[in-house]
Amino acid sequence: MNLESAIREEHSKAQCSKIVDFIGDEPERFAELMKLFFSGEYRLAQRAAWPMSYCVRNHPSLVKPYFKKLLDRLMMANAHPAVKRNIVRLLQYVEIPKRYQGKLMSICFGFIASPEEAVAVKAFSLTILENLIVQYPAILPEIKIVIESRWEYETPAFRSRAKRILKRK
Repeated sequence: MNLESAIREEHSKAQCSKIVDFIGDEPERFAELMKLFFSGEYRLAQRAAWPMSYCVRNHPSLVKPYFKKLLDRLMMANAHPAVKRNIVRLLQYVEIPKRYQGKLMSICFGFIASPEEAVAVKAFSLTILENLIVQYPAILPEIKIVIESRWEYETPAFRSRAKRILKRK
């Protein structure tokens, strides 16, 4: 399969599944997908993001060499919402290397506090922060403050994930 052609050909759940199945747990094939994702071409990156997130969900170790670049992409002001959404989606399912945890926490706090951020990006960011509470229990009060300050403005998706965090002690 030519990944670039497959990504450009069709943007559907069925096509995403074919790409994910083709990549499997093969680091070389995943590297090819990541090259397309980081290509800088807006539409290509957007379409590569979806199968990327599912590949990592199925095989978390595939993402290890790409943490720095993924976090850098999250911090880009002009990052497409689909790109951000799929990066934070996949980061929910992986163990974050210690050296990136602080940076990722900062990014996620920025996302959940932002009135302009997409709902899914906020929801996935809440889950990432919830996962990091295990190692950093001191962040819980800060997360609760942000949740409470945003509560009345947020969607059911945000509130659903936020409720789990608010129940923590």
